Parts: sequence; structure tokens; C-alpha cells
Amino acid sequence: MKQGNLSVHTENIFPIIKKFLYSDHEIFLRELVSNAVDATQKLKTLASSSEFNEDLGDLTIEVSVDKEAKTITIADKGIGMSAEDVEKYINQIAFSGAEEFVQKYADKTEGNAIIGHFGLGFYSAFMVAKEVSFTSQSYKSENPSVQWDCNGNIEYTLTEIDKRDRGTTITLHVSEDSLEFLEDFKIEAILKKYGSFLPIPIKFKDNIINENPPIWTKKPSELTDEDYQKFYEQLYPFSEKPLFHIHLNIDYPFNLTGILYFPKWKESYDLNRSKIQLYSNNVFITDDVKDIVPEYLTLLHGVIDSPDIPLNVSRSYLQSDGNVKKISGYISKKVSDKLAEIFKNDRPQFEEKWDDLGFFIKYGILADEKFWEKAKDYLLVKNIEDKKFTIPEYEEFIQASQKDKNDTLNILYTNDPQSQDTYITSAQRKGYDVLIFDQPIDNHFIQSLESKLTQIRFKRIDSDVIDKLIEHDVNLESILSKEEEESLVKVFQDLNIGQAEKFNFKTEALSPEDMPISLTQNEFMRRMTEMSKLSGGSNMFGGGFPMNYDVVINSNHPLSKKIIDDKNEEDKVRLATYLFDLAKLNQNLLKGKDLTNFINTAIQSIK
Repeated sequence: MKQGNLSVHTENIFPIIKKFLYSDHEIFLRELVSNAVDATQKLKTLASSSEFNEDLGDLTIEVSVDKEAKTITIADKGIGMSAEDVEKYINQIAFSGAEEFVQKYADKTEGNAIIGHFGLGFYSAFMVAKEVSFTSQSYKSENPSVQWDCNGNIEYTLTEIDKRDRGTTITLHVSEDSLEFLEDFKIEAILKKYGSFLPIPIKFKDNIINENPPIWTKKPSELTDEDYQKFYEQLYPFSEKPLFHIHLNIDYPFNLTGILYFPKWKESYDLNRSKIQLYSNNVFITDDVKDIVPEYLTLLHGVIDSPDIPLNVSRSYLQSDGNVKKISGYISKKVSDKLAEIFKNDRPQFEEKWDDLGFFIKYGILADEKFWEKAKDYLLVKNIEDKKFTIPEYEEFIQASQKDKNDTLNILYTNDPQSQDTYITSAQRKGYDVLIFDQPIDNHFIQSLESKLTQIRFKRIDSDVIDKLIEHDVNLESILSKEEEESLVKVFQDLNIGQAEKFNFKTEALSPEDMPISLTQNEFMRRMTEMSKLSGGSNMFGGGFPMNYDVVINSNHPLSKKIIDDKNEEDKVRLATYLFDLAKLNQNLLKGKDLTNFINTAIQSIK
């Protein structure tokens, strides 16, 4: 028997392990089972290189709980350890034998089958245990079996014992503050969370926990659409069928496999993040992948697996380095290539799914300038007739009718076709086309497009009266004199005295067929207001942008002339009020008592 002190660089590493190294205590089981898998994979590697010629036998890893004895046991039939191995990999904390092993056998087998970590991963056991012991028998049968014991300080004992079966059996004597981990349902849940796709069978309570091999390790040619759908349902039970998937598989200049799914768009997209699961050699690591994939790709669902993503000793947090950036770029390219492929080969399918894809593509363009260069070829816009165009196609479509006197192409849009139907109808009478931009990020997206496209301006259909939305050299003359126009404006201004809304009243000489009164909002100010609200921010003056409206009175409309000519002041005010209320109703601004009074007035006029 040998006694000694652990070779560490601090008086006691265990408080550090418990409080700082691992944020979630359940990770101990992930680490110990992962080490068991590593040990088993190493044995298989030795067998494939003829350095181990005995029968491998059943390699199942067994996890068991003894509630009465307050112990958790993890047993493998892997490579095992000799006394020398224990000294090297266990007693000298933080020394990882995996790198040495990989270097030695890199030419003889696939690297991703032999990556593993001894050392600190093993010591995560002390997060829940007051005492840890293990027995181990090396695959080299001439080496004696050993037993190692430690009670949570830097002292340990290492003893030769009677011959045992090949492999390692670790026993955790659970501390009083961690008795929750003696519950079968708890252990089973942790095993399923972290080990569902491990490459070695994991047994708990006579049941195999994991499915082998995981779908993403197979070749796409071996899988059907039903296989991909079944896997999606396994990851996200009760979710809607995804739009399509992308199978990732690359082995140079880094190793990466995985499957990403495009979910259907929902307005609560912010609640659907953290749906990409990160694995390392089939071991679940985290669902926080913002350092691995671009932000806009976090809207996707699925799995990515790479042994080349650097993790800290707890395998929980990502470190930024060149590999991570390369992986991020690769995933982004694969996603873009998939979208381009569908657009090119099956545009009808692409258009059919546009309402779901559009949000993702717009978000990608906003978040990543490089994505714009790829996405601009398949970015679509949709008009109120549900026809879809690429940007160049749409420019050509409206070229003849929507270019103004300054040679600027004006793209008209609505964010609510139902409530803005009056404005849309006016535009259609002029022969103009109207697009639909009704998603939460569209104000930001439109702003971005205007910065990328020259001589193009986007204008919401209610941002001005129709004759001013696209200005030509034709100007109508007003049938009212200057004095009559000023008098008309004053009638309406008097109606709004004491009201909270900010209205700017003015007259415009429009067609007699246009609305007598229209409420419009300046495109720039309204867009800034809505973007500020969406971002939860404020403007440079310290507050939200004011919601101001222009009240445009059509001086050429017969009702405007009627108000001016009416000698009965009460009738004049009544008609002006009714028209003003109609305009507010059209912008959903007529509420409360004002709405009730308007309805009563309308009913009275029918009687």
C-alpha cells in the first residue's frame, strides 16, 4: 500500500472544484461517464491496431445507485489503469493523458474516437461525494489491480488488490448535502440529458439509456426524410414539423458533424433560442451556442458535435479561438448554400416557405454583413397579391410606375393590410404596387436595405397622401383661396384643443376622388419610434420618439368646400368632427368616449 499527497498547486483543490470549477453539480455524472466512455474507446482503438488481442467482450458501462449505502457506482470494462497510470493521471491533478494518447495513435484510427480527459474531470466526483474510491485493472494483464481511496482532502491511499476484471469501477460515497443524487429518477434524467448519444452502451436499472449510433454520425445517404423527422421529434416533442434540415459533415480543417433544422417562424422567436445542442464526441455540453454559431443561426434547432471546439476543464464554457471562428463560418456557409440550392432548384417550394424563412433571412442580413452578400440572391419580397419577387425582379416590376421626379424608385409597403386598406386602395387606383412588411424586425430591415440599395426609398402606405408618396411634376391647383384654406385648417385645429394627441393640420390640393381627410405619419420619425420601442431603448434626447401625425385636409374635396360655405357654425363643426373622427378611426386612434360618440352620431344620421 502507498500513501501520499495529491500533487496540486493549492492547499486544497476540492473547495475550488465544488464552488468555482463546476457551476452545476449534476455535471459530475457527465464527467465520470464520459471518462468511462473514453477508457472504452481507447481499448477499442488498441484492439483495432492489434495492440490488444484479447476478446473485448461486453463493453457496456453500468451506473448503479445504492440508496441505503448512499453510494453511486460507475463501472466500465475499458482500458483500465495500472498503479503507474493512477500516479500519472489521477494523483497529478490536471495532467491530461488524452493528448499523449491521441498523439501516439493519431495515424492509426479516427481521432474523434479517442479524445478524452483524465484528471480534473474525475475530481468532479467530489462535488457530491465526501469520499471516492475506485478499483482498476489495466488491459495489460501482467499489471496488478489497484484500489485508490480519498476522503476529500489531499491525502490518498493506493493499494494493490486481488485480481479484478479489466476496467475501472468508481464508487462515490454521497455527502449529506447531495442526497438528491441517490434518487433513481434524478440519475436517469442526468444520464439521458448528457449521455443519450454516447457511442458505448450505458446501462441503468437494467435499461440501456443511449441510442447508438446517433443519427448525425451517419452518412446522409443512409438516412431518409422519416429518419430526420423522427430525430427532430425526439429532440423537440410536440413541435411542428420543421421546414427542412441541413446535415453537417466535415473532417478538415476541423471535425464537425450535426444536423440543423429550420423551424416554422413564430412571433415569440426570442423564446425559441437555445435550441441548438452542442456535443463533444456525442457528450452533451450545452445549449448555449452563441460563441459557436452566428447569432441569427441560434434561431435554428438541432445538434452540432465537434471535438475541436475548445472547452475549459469543466467542458461547460467555450473559449474563443481560431477553430471556433472557422466552425462558425462553415456553418453559416452551409446554411446559405442550402437556401441557395432550394431557391435555384425548387423556387416554388422556396416561395411556399417564404413566410417562415423570411424572418430568419432578414435577421441574418441584419446581424451579419457577410450573409447579405450570399442572401441577396434569394431574398424575396411579397406584395399584397402574395406574389414574390427578388429585389432586382421587383425593381424591374415597378420601374415604370413608381419612379419619382428625382429618379428615386419608391417602394410602397404596408405592415397591416387590413387596417390600412383605405391607403392601399388609393395606391392601387394610381397603378402602384404595395408590398407587405409585417414582421417585428421589418423596420430595422428596411432601414438596412436602404443603406445597401442606391436610389431606392421605402415608404409605408400611410406615411403621406398618395400624391405625395411618389412625387411627379404634376401639381393640382386648389379650388380654395389662401384665406379659405387657413379658415379650413382653423376649424379642425379648434376641434383638437385640449387633446393629448399631437396633430399637425395642413391642406393639400389633391384629387376630389381622394379622401377628404387623411392622417399620415412621417416615414422617418415613425420608423425611428417603432425601432426604438422594439429595442426597448430611447432616442438621443433621452426619451421615446413622439408619435406625431399630420392631418392632411384635401382642399379639393367637395366636403371641404361644404365646411367653408356652411353658415351654420354648429353644422360646420359637426361635419368637421365627423370627418376628423373618420380619419382617426382609419388609424385606430379613435377610442373610448370619442369612439362611442362617433358611433352614436353615425346611428343618428341613419334615423
